[in-house]
Amino acid sequence: MPIPTPLPRIAAFESLAYGMFIHWGLYSQLGKGEWIQSLEKIPFDQYNELEKTFTAEDFDARSIARLARESGMKYIVLTTRHHEGFSLYDTRGLSKHDALHTPAGRDLVAEFVSGCRAEGIAPFFYHATLDWSWQSDTCDQTKFDEYLDYLHASVEILCKHYGPIGGFWFDGNWSRKADWKEDRLYKMIRSHQPDTMIINNTGIGSEGQLGHPEIDSVTFEQSLPHPMNREGWPKYISGEMCQTMNAHWGIGSSDFAYKSPSDIIQNLAHCRRAGANYLLNVGPTATGRIPDYETAALRRAGEWVARYCDPIYEGKPTPFACQGRDFILEAKGKLYYFVFDLAISGHGNVTVSLGGTGPRPIKGLDHPIRSVHWMDNHEELKFTHNPQDGLAAIDFTGYPYGTNLVVRVAEIELH
Repeated sequence: MPIPTPLPRIAAFESLAYGMFIHWGLYSQLGKGEWIQSLEKIPFDQYNELEKTFTAEDFDARSIARLARESGMKYIVLTTRHHEGFSLYDTRGLSKHDALHTPAGRDLVAEFVSGCRAEGIAPFFYHATLDWSWQSDTCDQTKFDEYLDYLHASVEILCKHYGPIGGFWFDGNWSRKADWKEDRLYKMIRSHQPDTMIINNTGIGSEGQLGHPEIDSVTFEQSLPHPMNREGWPKYISGEMCQTMNAHWGIGSSDFAYKSPSDIIQNLAHCRRAGANYLLNVGPTATGRIPDYETAALRRAGEWVARYCDPIYEGKPTPFACQGRDFILEAKGKLYYFVFDLAISGHGNVTVSLGGTGPRPIKGLDHPIRSVHWMDNHEELKFTHNPQDGLAAIDFTGYPYGTNLVVRVAEIELH
């Protein structure tokens, strides 16, 4: 059965490829992660005292958007409201629990959108559907219906007052088996933002599950995505892995389990192998600054992304079989071979072999190869190929001493 053609908004989303997730709210002042209110059962009156010390004095939206751009990211998803019920935007009388009613005294979402647009970054809005301040996961049906009216009115504010938005990223329907009135919500969104992506996180344990017909992308929370067989689907749906930089979404001041630039590179490569986007989270400090390590790691990984723009942003999965973790993407009529575990050339006393050099096979390639070269230094690579049986082998050389790109990419030109 045929694979449906992606709608323009979905095709554009897939070409964004790599994005930044930002979890920031009142919980950031406690430095214990975004679920601390629920886990420590902090009473709402006590928790809401944090509004009195929420200053956002170091929040510079354009600098954050510039960091994303310089790191190779093309979109940012900001928590406009998380499960605590506090909004970073002007709720226009719906609630007093927003940034306008704190010492910050600013519409931080408006600043975010402005900063993104100034740097050529697509702004996306995360919005919680699970809201502890309403006890939306446990309240009775009457209150739940009232909550849904409040939720939809909140989302409509975001639809109407910030210009065209790249997408809405919802999170929390997994908290309650109920009619969330998604038909009504998504119809309203489409009436204001016809070209926006709609994503609703299915949560840990339900990665990659399809949902409402209006959903444009499935989610893989903290889990490497798998390729999706879209044959016979009524609509082409994309995929996205969202992942923390350490073990928490909101800042964890005592969390040292950070991902390295190498981890980020490999995870991005794995996502693109599956045709999915990679949404990597940062947790700003209480005052809105991205921690130094996260900034440094993103920039370093971004240097790798800059070397391989065409295959990262435009590459599509192929059916060709490679060895181990290696894979091939197709973009603009060329093939790109992603090589893992490649050895460094050098003396045995000073280099640690990470893997092999030499021939690596390709199966299923029946189109004649014209040439193969490394993208980073343009070194031509030897190959053998029998198009009749679809078998090829490329003789990969090792990294030059002083180099380790973690994942190295070779460009294959076809006749």
